Amino acid sequence: MGNIFSWLNEPATFSGNADGLSLTTREKTDFWQRTFYGFERDNGHAYLTPVSGDFTASVTVCGDYQQLYDQAGLMLRIDQCNWIKTGIEYTDGLMHFSVVVTNSTSDWSVIPLHGSSKDDEVSVRLTRHGDAVRVQFSINGAAWQLARLAPFSTADASVGIMACSPERGGFEAVFREFSVGPAIARSLHD
Repeated sequence: MGNIFSWLNEPATFSGNADGLSLTTREKTDFWQRTFYGFERDNGHAYLTPVSGDFTASVTVCGDYQQLYDQAGLMLRIDQCNWIKTGIEYTDGLMHFSVVVTNSTSDWSVIPLHGSSKDDEVSVRLTRHGDAVRVQFSINGAAWQLARLAPFSTADASVGIMACSPERGGFEAVFREFSVGPAIARSLHD
């Protein structure tokens, strides 16, 4: 798998690399395509590397979640209209595990993480098996939980770290242990 990374929309500040990266978002950044809100945004920050075929990518993230929709996690991207972003998103005063799948238009699903705090480490894992993508998460090293199984293109793409702050600038996130490699086993129920 690729190990050459490049920025899509470089953040206000950043330091490190895929093994350990900290960043601060620019003002009003997001990835979204039309559904419900009616707007198109493609100015969020993503640090991406090329992928093809089946793979698993993962990262552990901590963020200073304060404002509505502050978010950090992983992105799988073909182009502006075909992508998945997943990770923690702050909404309604609570951290949620969020998945947005976009095939021309965006959808959004969330799992509220009651009892979690911004000090918790959340690991995010995204696996492509053919035309399906499995999204999982783990909080503070607990067992992986399935968040989403979604159809997605088999086209060559890019995967990596993502962060956005639609309502502000200055959201700070720290990522560690990003990895991308062969797909994990297909079994959904261990």
